[in-house]
Amino acid sequence: MTGKTRCVAIIGHPVSHSLSPQMHQAAFDALGLDYCYIPFDILPKDLEQAVYSLTLLGFLGFNVTIPHKEKMVSLVDKISPEASIIGAVNTVRIHKGKLWGFNTDGPGFVESLRKKWSFSPKNKRIVLLGAGGAAKAVATQLCFEKVKSIGIVNRTPSKRSVLKKQLNQYFPEIEVVTFSYHEPDLKTFIQCSDLLINATSVGLHAGAASPVPPDFFHRKLKVYDLIYNPRMTPFLEEAKQNGCPILNGSSMLVFQGALAFKIWTGKMPPVSLMAKSIQ
Repeated sequence: MTGKTRCVAIIGHPVSHSLSPQMHQAAFDALGLDYCYIPFDILPKDLEQAVYSLTLLGFLGFNVTIPHKEKMVSLVDKISPEASIIGAVNTVRIHKGKLWGFNTDGPGFVESLRKKWSFSPKNKRIVLLGAGGAAKAVATQLCFEKVKSIGIVNRTPSKRSVLKKQLNQYFPEIEVVTFSYHEPDLKTFIQCSDLLINATSVGLHAGAASPVPPDFFHRKLKVYDLIYNPRMTPFLEEAKQNGCPILNGSSMLVFQGALAFKIWTGKMPPVSLMAKSIQ
């Protein structure tokens, strides 16, 4: 570090598990930028003071992770359309003392589809397992991309209906249907779909089973698990065994990070190097 070093950060609780510091620092160094990326473990009660401090100290911006993404919406001065609809901010740019809030999760997900599979979501049928924060970010961006339909699968009726209502409010032209995991029509819907996404935590821990049975998969179905550790979940393993193209969440992590990098620096980072840094 020098007296001219510019700083960015990630704030969350906890942050010790985050791969973002090594990913961004590798990109800064590769481009010869005198920047550093610093993780800060911030308790919810200290969030406002932490944000004020980062602004006062001249940080260029910061990433926001669990549990602060939703609260951050009320702390920014300007907010992107995606972040406003999702109700969560994961990237902040500090410019002339003002906070600009973005959500790069959904755009990063879609960019990974394009770059890894040459896949455009436009006019496609999508199935989304889950209705939490990650699912909301992905579903919102898929609607911006003008998908044909989205099927939302969740155990809790109220959660899937809330997400359906929100998507219908902002994207009335897109068909949104909901399912429980045990509805007979779910298998038919998946077998007529182009992309199946796991946005639940099922698969994070050892011993977990795939959230859907093996006979739901078909060779024309692309299968994406937002989990990146472990990189091969039971969900992806069963999809692979049934001939499906698969991706894990490390791709989304890298591409959402690349978009945040550009927001702060105005430059596109070396994405392949960022991916290599977290392997």
